[in-house]
Amino acid sequence: MGKNKEGNNGRPFEIPRPTFPKRAVVTGGMPYGNKELHFGHVGGMLVFADTYARFLRDRIGRENVIFVSGTDCYGSPIAEGWRVKVKNGEFDGTLEQFVERNHNKQKATLDEYGISPNLFGASGLGRTKEIHAEVTDLFLRSLYKKGQLSKITTQQFFDEKAGVFLNGRQVIGKCPVEGCTSEKGYADECDLGHQYMPENLINPVSTLTGETPTMRPVTNWYFNLRDYEKLLQDWVEELKKRKDVRPVVWKTISEFLKPPVIYVKREFEEKYLSLKSQLPEHEYFEEPKKPSFTIQFSALTDCDEACRVLTENGIRYRTGKTLVPFRLTGNIEWGVPAPVLEGEEPHTVWVWPESLWAPISFTEAYLESIGHDRAEWKDYWCSKDASVYQFIGQDNIYFYGIAEPAMWMAQQTSTDKTCDSPEGELQMPIIVANHHILFLDKKASSSGAVKPPMADDLLSHYTPEQLRMHWLGLGLGQRSVSFMPKPYNPDAKPEDSDPVVKDGLLLSNVYNRMIRTAFYTTQKLFDGVMPDNAPEQQFLDDAKKTVLEYERHMSKFAFHQCTYVLDSYIRNGSKYMAKALREDTPPEEAAQALANLFYIIRITGILLHPMAPFGTEKLREYLIADERIWSWDTILEPINYFTGKQHKLKFLPPRTDFFTRHESQFETEKAE
Repeated sequence: MGKNKEGNNGRPFEIPRPTFPKRAVVTGGMPYGNKELHFGHVGGMLVFADTYARFLRDRIGRENVIFVSGTDCYGSPIAEGWRVKVKNGEFDGTLEQFVERNHNKQKATLDEYGISPNLFGASGLGRTKEIHAEVTDLFLRSLYKKGQLSKITTQQFFDEKAGVFLNGRQVIGKCPVEGCTSEKGYADECDLGHQYMPENLINPVSTLTGETPTMRPVTNWYFNLRDYEKLLQDWVEELKKRKDVRPVVWKTISEFLKPPVIYVKREFEEKYLSLKSQLPEHEYFEEPKKPSFTIQFSALTDCDEACRVLTENGIRYRTGKTLVPFRLTGNIEWGVPAPVLEGEEPHTVWVWPESLWAPISFTEAYLESIGHDRAEWKDYWCSKDASVYQFIGQDNIYFYGIAEPAMWMAQQTSTDKTCDSPEGELQMPIIVANHHILFLDKKASSSGAVKPPMADDLLSHYTPEQLRMHWLGLGLGQRSVSFMPKPYNPDAKPEDSDPVVKDGLLLSNVYNRMIRTAFYTTQKLFDGVMPDNAPEQQFLDDAKKTVLEYERHMSKFAFHQCTYVLDSYIRNGSKYMAKALREDTPPEEAAQALANLFYIIRITGILLHPMAPFGTEKLREYLIADERIWSWDTILEPINYFTGKQHKLKFLPPRTDFFTRHESQFETEKAE
């Protein structure tokens, strides 16, 4: 399954190595089309997706890896964002022009950071819009034919003063889910990703008029998510055994795989007891140390009926996390057209479901763009020797870890399969969820009190590679971590070091100096021709150990551990250089020392290539080597394996840097 090729003139790796698929899709969560990218989009998720995609391209071959992401064009956040900007005189174009402008800005930002999707699509623009609409229609019709969709009538918020139904972002209240502190609960989900029925939202207010909206019945298509509770529980048990799935994923999924419950404030206990006979059958749990008691139901419909009775009688309560029917359609105009399945009025698809299969649409669009048959998407999404890696933030685990796998399971058992292919069924994606990346120790949000810095603005203070290395080293796979850039930190003192700059010094100071020393010494002693000496055995052994350790951590998405491995290897190489290459080192000794040093530089370069692409590609340019130098098939070979003997390097002018600090950081030093 994985490529465990021998390297370094046939010397094998002696220990078992992690295996990798023959083909892979890497996806990055899609940013909404109502805004430019802020630091959380890039530093909390997309840098990690890009790093892993680049690693896989080197590890299994770039022709076998498709990295897709794109702008989430549809839904109420975009429509409402456009409406507000037009109202305030900040934009005067159409909704589609608004989305296109933001999409182009997002794409330009990714280019600045070296984030390299094969396709950064847009669900509502151009050819990707057309393909996405086709995939959406096929996907929903397949679920319908399988009998996994239900028409459910619910209450939707209606603004009597404005005379309109309110879309998801035009009503705001407090999330009703127990334990959630979000004050930004929208129609049927809060900003932390919790799902609930609209009528359970606490203290709803219309954002159009500020009035309390009423409720009117609407009918939509829902996916029967609760039918997959047992399959999801079995899947979670499998996830617990996997080393490449972070605990936050299966722990979060497990929270929703419980019977529906209601938490009632203890002050209402007497009133509850008087109404107990009016409620559907349930269990009562005392829980004396808590400020509320719990009532548990066997069916979600019973829980909903109990909520209605409690509300009518003025009893305050919170609902627990549980599986609820997953809404697929809505009445917002700005959305992917939903198929008309039973002669109903035309609807659009709710943005969250269609964004889950958008990466399939984008895979098809990419394959078409390079002249391949769109049907080849099945080789990447359905084949058992392929894998899909989905990089997301922890707030979105409900959608990618519950709703999506359940719909994938439904397609697997469908007689009209979306993935009807001899290659196999839709494979369960590997979910790589990062914890929150905080800003100055607070959770930042474009719609919250603490505004995150925009990704483009950060590039006025740092280089892309300083930021990439800093974010990759934060350990977001283990815990929530704060991003503390000194220029944005009002509490920072002049003498305090900047954590972003500090993390970048490994490259801009240590590794950069190693490369320059190797080149300048070669130019001085050997007219720029690399010595043909083979690296000494201890350097071969050190490289093999480092490569294996790095590979093991990368297979588990432990990016911060990979940066630690590189830190140790680079610093040890720098110490060797200081001892072995001195002004008085004889040429014959210098030749061997340079062979060893260039080998260290080469091994570092290939391991660093996914993380710091600009500097490593510049290194390849001056080595005058082709892209084979990045392939893991020959990872332990020295540089002259690719270039041949008596290879002359590209001339390196004085004071040329491969990795550097931002110009503003030099200005700060002068000022201080």
